[in-house]
Amino acid sequence: MIINHNLGAMNAQRQMSTNQNNMSNSMEKLSSGLRINRAGDDAAGLAISEKMRGQIRGLEQADRNAQDGVSMIQTAEGALNETHSILQRMRELAVQSSNDTNTNDDRKEIQKEVEQLKSEINRISDDTEFNTQKLLNGSLGAVGSSSDSAVIQVESASGLKAGDYDVSVTTEATVKTAVDGTVGFGEGGTPPDPTGKDLSINGVSIDFSDLSASASQSDVMSKINEYTDQTGVFASAGTAAGTISLSTEAYGSDAKLSLGGSDSLEFGGAVSGGANAVVEITDEAGVTEELTGLGQDVSYRGSQLTVTEDGNGSGAATITVAGGGATLQIGSNKDQHMLIDINEMSTATLGDSNVGLVKDINLESQTGSDDAIATLDAAIKEVSGERSKLGAFQNRLEHTINNLGTSAENLQSAESRIRDVDMAKEMMNMTKNNILSQASQSMLAQANQQPQSVLQLLQ
Repeated sequence: MIINHNLGAMNAQRQMSTNQNNMSNSMEKLSSGLRINRAGDDAAGLAISEKMRGQIRGLEQADRNAQDGVSMIQTAEGALNETHSILQRMRELAVQSSNDTNTNDDRKEIQKEVEQLKSEINRISDDTEFNTQKLLNGSLGAVGSSSDSAVIQVESASGLKAGDYDVSVTTEATVKTAVDGTVGFGEGGTPPDPTGKDLSINGVSIDFSDLSASASQSDVMSKINEYTDQTGVFASAGTAAGTISLSTEAYGSDAKLSLGGSDSLEFGGAVSGGANAVVEITDEAGVTEELTGLGQDVSYRGSQLTVTEDGNGSGAATITVAGGGATLQIGSNKDQHMLIDINEMSTATLGDSNVGLVKDINLESQTGSDDAIATLDAAIKEVSGERSKLGAFQNRLEHTINNLGTSAENLQSAESRIRDVDMAKEMMNMTKNNILSQASQSMLAQANQQPQSVLQLLQ
């Protein structure tokens, strides 16, 4: 028996200390609800969960950003709703003023209201704001221009960031063309008689009965071209004397050229062509995309482009976008955003350069009133297009909001499995550690009594 080192007591004391530490850890986890309270609890788990927490908070803020974007769009769209109403009233007045039952004095009174309505359209354009930002004065518009309109034209720069975009046309859009017909009209001693010819183009019958029996090539082409609005096909002179060449007005694979009738080969044969334009566009960040259009029309990141290259141009051009609209951060990481743009909606821009602008409307004459109807139709169409675009932005953002909510929820679930404690399991552990702590404390007391048995030897 030894008394200098009580190994039983030392072992009991060590076990009691371990059990008390375990019980303390369990109490800390139960009181905080977290499995990881410090890096020592799970170093790798802590690093992973903190990264997840950053993503979760980013997704939640992106959700709020998207909702703010919807509010901004709704503000602009609500203002344009009133612009629409004003334009409809102006059109109503134009129709009224076009009627000659009105005197010049009557038209002057009508024009007074028109001038006030113009002022209100401009006020809406200049004063509509969201969070002090102007929405309809053109400051959020994206304006694009091409360095060579013989290669490509910018119809709409919507969706593009400000900067330069290099465009290379790798395939030109072509029309569909039929092989030249077999008959030379107006040629020879006895020219072919076209009056009874049986020809249909895209299902439309061509009536040659009012031509003379000796009609020339030009007469036959003119007759076919009278139906171009219905057929989408026009006639031109073929390679051989007097022959006819038929081609579509439209470009690309969707263009339609179908010949029927017992005499169709005399006007055209097999059809070829109809290629869609293919372009390569390099954005301001150096990212290149190859795009295949529909005919001449190419859609690029929401913008609308027309490829006009016909083999005579350089095949390359630069699109410059100014403005670029507003950027909405709709993701938790860098470059996860979308662009929205809103064009200027004032009387100086509404209308059409071919039929006139709203700012120039004057109903003080019958002619001016009549012209105003066409101008206002163009303006109403323009506002409708802008509202439709805003509606598309809003619908996209609503889907974005739903997706962000789902992503944040799933990521929160994954982070919870790493970071949160299982309360039932931890209660079980604490109960076990509490019992062990009490047992080890009791054993330590027993071990401390053992050396006293040595005193029995000294009696």
